[in-house]
Amino acid sequence: MRISAGHCRQLGATPDSHGVNFAIWARLASRVELLLFASADDATPEVIPLSPRLNRTAYYWHIHVEGISVGQRYAYRIQGPWRPYGGTRFDAEKVLLDPYGRSIELGANYDRWAAARPGSNLACCAKNKVVDTRHYDWEGDKLPAHSLSRSVIYELHLGGFTKSPSSGVDPALRGTYLGLIEKIPYLQSLGVTAVELLPVFQFDPQDAPKGLSNYWGYSPMSFFAPHAQYACGDDPLTEFRDMVKALHRANIEVILDVV
Repeated sequence: MRISAGHCRQLGATPDSHGVNFAIWARLASRVELLLFASADDATPEVIPLSPRLNRTAYYWHIHVEGISVGQRYAYRIQGPWRPYGGTRFDAEKVLLDPYGRSIELGANYDRWAAARPGSNLACCAKNKVVDTRHYDWEGDKLPAHSLSRSVIYELHLGGFTKSPSSGVDPALRGTYLGLIEKIPYLQSLGVTAVELLPVFQFDPQDAPKGLSNYWGYSPMSFFAPHAQYACGDDPLTEFRDMVKALHRANIEVILDVV
């Protein structure tokens, strides 16, 4: 790998023809480390320290890494002041997600409860994955833009809407973004002009009392990453966009419930 200063023109992880540019806002940080993981369960990442002199512009930290591309797992560790009563709780041992990450991966070793204990959470942390958002074909997609006074809004839980066999959806697609596409004719028959989706941002399935799972999703881990467990394959962002495009083509708007 070859490392250079990078830029802060776009936050998150942005792939290009040579590698990936990483940029994050961390105003009070005194030290930032970029962690590059070999897999979803890798606990011994390559650690790249960012220089305050070369990799910082105002409150933004940034770095460009050549030799990596789409699919690379990454995260951060950030050092700064520990002032709980002032609202700053930096912990240099904790692995942190990129708030502008477009994809989050929960490996087989992910453990919310273990990750919250004092000390390093490398062995059980969630990770970001680099994705390329540039080349998706929206095929001239346009927002239907119905008048609110004439809107018929159908609120639904994306994971539950097609989960039952009574939905008639292909078993492989039940509870997914693509499964909702199969129910578009049904929504049209009701006169629906918009679907309001309960949280579809990546949330923590383990954020629930012991022995239960988080069904409703009211605890987002990232506002820029579609919930991976609602995807059929390993590309939730593309499947989410396919769903939105199909709904728009059917003259149905999409409203996201933001927590």
